[in-house]
Amino acid sequence: MVNFREEIANILEDKLNKDQQVMTREEIESVIEVPPNAEMGDYAFPVFSLAKIFRKNPAIIAKEVADSISSEYFEKVESKSAYINFYINKLKLASEILNEIKEKQEDFGKPGIGEGKNVVVEYSSPNIAKPFHIGHIRSTVIGDSIKRIYNFLGYNTISYNHLGDYGTQFGMLIVAIKKWGDKEVIMNNPIPELLKLYVKINTEVELDPQLRDECRNWFARLENKDEEALELWQWIRDVSLMEFNKVYKLLDIEYDTFKGESFYSDYMPAEVEQLERSGALVQSEGAKIVDLSKYDLPPALIIKSDGSTIYITRDIAAAHYRHTEHKPYRNIYVVGSQQILHFQQLKGILKEMGYDWSDEVVHVPFGMVALEEGTLSTRKGRVVYLEDVLNKSVEKVKEILTKREEEKGEEIENKEELAAQVGIGAVKFQELFNQRIKDYVFSWDKTLSFEGETGPYVQYVHARICSLLEKGGFDINNEIDPSLLKSDEEYSILRTLYNFTDVVVDAHEKYEPYFITRYTVELARAFNRYYNHTQIIIEDELLKNTRLMLCYAVKNVIKEGLGLLGIASPEKM
Repeated sequence: MVNFREEIANILEDKLNKDQQVMTREEIESVIEVPPNAEMGDYAFPVFSLAKIFRKNPAIIAKEVADSISSEYFEKVESKSAYINFYINKLKLASEILNEIKEKQEDFGKPGIGEGKNVVVEYSSPNIAKPFHIGHIRSTVIGDSIKRIYNFLGYNTISYNHLGDYGTQFGMLIVAIKKWGDKEVIMNNPIPELLKLYVKINTEVELDPQLRDECRNWFARLENKDEEALELWQWIRDVSLMEFNKVYKLLDIEYDTFKGESFYSDYMPAEVEQLERSGALVQSEGAKIVDLSKYDLPPALIIKSDGSTIYITRDIAAAHYRHTEHKPYRNIYVVGSQQILHFQQLKGILKEMGYDWSDEVVHVPFGMVALEEGTLSTRKGRVVYLEDVLNKSVEKVKEILTKREEEKGEEIENKEELAAQVGIGAVKFQELFNQRIKDYVFSWDKTLSFEGETGPYVQYVHARICSLLEKGGFDINNEIDPSLLKSDEEYSILRTLYNFTDVVVDAHEKYEPYFITRYTVELARAFNRYYNHTQIIIEDELLKNTRLMLCYAVKNVIKEGLGLLGIASPEKM
């Protein structure tokens, strides 16, 4: 498909550099803008920076250059103040869009820019034996969407779920299970029962210092691979993961590996040795740290005074393992914003170790989720289970569908599947609708609202188009004539479809799935305006088939967009 921005850059490179090298094609392309409204053109090039070079008023420069341009790709080029404004040739745009959708169909818009590059994406990463609560939804769905976006662009993505399955809390849980636990009771309701034990042991260690020592002793036994400690730890991990997988199945999320913190224990000694060799590891009050003052960062604790490691030690080992195993273009960590310092320190440590690949590490932070009644707290047992949120949303959709069945007197096909697609899609869409860095307060009412800019709204437009295509007898091989698409509503859709690839590329560069969410709403709205103003199924076969091809393009791009968010696209609603 023609890249109109590149065409503008090529034209301007020729016009501006006739007598002297003023700007390179890359420099020209980097400053081309999209005007705030269509009346000002599809693209605009500012000439302010050229005033000193040409010793002319910017408005005069813009007019002289605009008047000299003639191109088959633009129906007009004109100057507005200090800007050169380009108006795309509508027939050219319509031909490009419809021909590409006819040729590529559901692969429309895929540029393949990531071919041959590996990308590691770590996301979700809940702590074993703790609730998979509403706070985990951010890392989980943002990370999954980033993975899907990178896949769409041709990258080979490897998804990691870095389970929190190591640390002193396991010494605490082992003690709690041995003192008060009943495996049969736990198996019947694993996470809530383990949470009760975790809350109880946290309360008890505050009252009894000797109990804290006992917990530390059991964690030391676990680190030393004591048989009983290992057996209990493995059991806790297995039952927890069994519960987590129920949620992942609901969310339609899969991982390439569940390597948790414990996996890297055997790799840590080599990293500590490398730190010693590099001279980065220094003694400090019995502990071992890395001085990061040259990066304007506080020192990073690597080995505690009692000889035990902490999670940054394991993260060093994990980063090196992933680099060795995958040679990634990017090693992406989708982890909350409160860990920004941690990842700054991690990159600094890797540089101090002499690893020239440290810049492949990318931290993608996101804002926190709070409850209306206060902050989430696992230790105090104040949580909202993510599985409950998802099930409640599905139940709400099921109630709506049942009511519709009663009103129409006919049964809805695949009601259970449809309720899951719409209910879970609504939760995901709401989560991904705003910039990831923003904090927000979880609200049942807002999460379960299907009005306005929501997933169900976009899904409904997709289903409506599917019905329209079926009713109109759409056949991709039917003859079409792009020149028949002349209305403002049609051009609005064509422009939006043309922007799809750029939106996905921006989303991947900025790690922002919300670009996709907003785009799908914009496209759905553009289609609804068209649908309300235009009769699509008409007697004129050529015009009907051309309009249906445009509808088909919208359907495919909505499906692709929702797919990048991990949301299903029902064909009937």
